[in-house]
Amino acid sequence: MAKKSSPKPPQPARPIRKPLKIRAWRQHRHLTLEQLAGKIGLTASALSMLERGQRGYNQDTLEAIAIELQTDVPSLFILDPGKPEAVWQWLASIGQSTDFSKPK
Repeated sequence: MAKKSSPKPPQPARPIRKPLKIRAWRQHRHLTLEQLAGKIGLTASALSMLERGQRGYNQDTLEAIAIELQTDVPSLFILDPGKPEAVWQWLASIGQSTDFSKPK
């Protein structure tokens, strides 16, 4: 007689994509999920899943989000507006000089 296997516990949802900095930008702009979602034509649930990396996105969606959050698309991937020092780390990571003093 075959042994019945016990059911496996549900696995937590894995991110489809690496989570972006959308939530940080949304909170920085003092917008709720519902407010931003309404402005870009998504449901709050869909936007929440996108913020957590559990939903895919396309260029049009990212551009709409960036416009409403008053930033650009690359910033949604790399810059946390709540951490002003992050921009200097980012510039250093791409080999840019962080010395913006006047030339002598």
